Amino acid sequence: MPTTSLIWFRRDLRLFDHAALHHALKASQKVIAVFIFDRSILDGLKRDDRRIAFIWHSLQQLKASLMAEGSDLVIRHGKAELEIPRLAAEFNATAVYTNHDYEPAAIVRDANVAEQLATVGCQLHSYKDQVIFEKDEVLTKTGGMYSVFTPYKRSWLAKLNDFYLTSYPIKPYLKRLAPLPLQAMPSLAVLGFDDIDVSTLQPGMAGGEALFNDFCLRINDYQEARDFPAVKGVSYLSVHLRFGTVSIRELAKRAWQMGGRGAETWLSELIWREFYQQILWHRPEVVQHAFKPEYDALPFPNNPEYFAAWCEGRTGFPIVDAAMRQLNQTGFMHNRLRMIAASFLVKDLLIDWRWGEQYFAEKLNDFDLAANNGGWQWAASTGCDAQPYFRIFNPVSQSERFDPQGKFIRRYCPELAELSPKEIHAPWLIKAIFGIKPSYDYPAPIVDHAAQRIAALALFKRN
Repeated sequence: MPTTSLIWFRRDLRLFDHAALHHALKASQKVIAVFIFDRSILDGLKRDDRRIAFIWHSLQQLKASLMAEGSDLVIRHGKAELEIPRLAAEFNATAVYTNHDYEPAAIVRDANVAEQLATVGCQLHSYKDQVIFEKDEVLTKTGGMYSVFTPYKRSWLAKLNDFYLTSYPIKPYLKRLAPLPLQAMPSLAVLGFDDIDVSTLQPGMAGGEALFNDFCLRINDYQEARDFPAVKGVSYLSVHLRFGTVSIRELAKRAWQMGGRGAETWLSELIWREFYQQILWHRPEVVQHAFKPEYDALPFPNNPEYFAAWCEGRTGFPIVDAAMRQLNQTGFMHNRLRMIAASFLVKDLLIDWRWGEQYFAEKLNDFDLAANNGGWQWAASTGCDAQPYFRIFNPVSQSERFDPQGKFIRRYCPELAELSPKEIHAPWLIKAIFGIKPSYDYPAPIVDHAAQRIAALALFKRN
């Protein structure tokens, strides 16, 4: 049994149902919890990145929970490849425990950490934690990966049983947490970031639990309500899933046991998340390239003025502009709006999906490489099980269908607040129909949807 081990927290910021922590506590006499504000990641971010504030406040809760057990959280600010070996040496640890991270850069990082630890007789142990099924646990009958969601989902559900949904017990073993003197926690300012108010995201374990309990009261309506951005229909748990302040096993188990249309539909969304994770694992090249090679080098015009208008929410299409303003102001975008905004960028503005993917990566609180890449390639028709290239969202009809009263548009495009539900989806028609100049300051459409649809079809047909 290792005398002292480190538990390296990453995207699993909780003190319950935690695979690596469970194994560390069971296998060690003393366990020291550590977290690295990794400069390899942080140095590329802007000062006002909400995600760092969410992590920081979530760590405060984790630290307080550890202190209540007589221990603490050791926090360092540096490159993980250097800091983890240093901490192992500082505490004479013979093992480091952590949970799998499937992103290509993380895989390289972990391999480097394992190699450096091995040189001093310390071993890195890693476990599955952020998904129910990982890597090649769900394969086709011929042993290959799934590239179509429905059969993947069918196999995923067929494989599911209580074993995969069983929580890892933590509480009985907490006495093995090492007693530590009070550990300093660097302020956000010291880390180089602004202390942004993230209270609406309800960070930490307590926030994740509160949001999940609230959603369970609404889950029966999820199937009908999830597509309407002006309605409280979604779970709002995506950022908590991203940083592991909730347990995927507990969430999936509750949905699986509850049953009904709402719970089954939400469980399907959790399966989509794992579908994209297994795509990234098997095909890491999708990070920079189209899943369908024939669409990898589409000659997009990539008009920079169009892209700027899309980013800033001034395209002249209210549902698109409201979606982008929501993203810019809050770091959140409703899933239906993500599809509409992505389709508009690629098939109306004829801009490479990778531009939009990168913008979302910078702005989304819940940014997850696999899900973001998968979603963008779905909308752009370049990915696995994507919508066909000739399926092009009409932003006006999407707006009329999913924000029929214009409530969401009015919230983020207040200059249109006085328009009627009939007028608000296509305000440029007011002048065309009534011959009057609108009194509000809102841009005219930067493109004609019908003309751009033809151009998009022609672009994709070249391949």
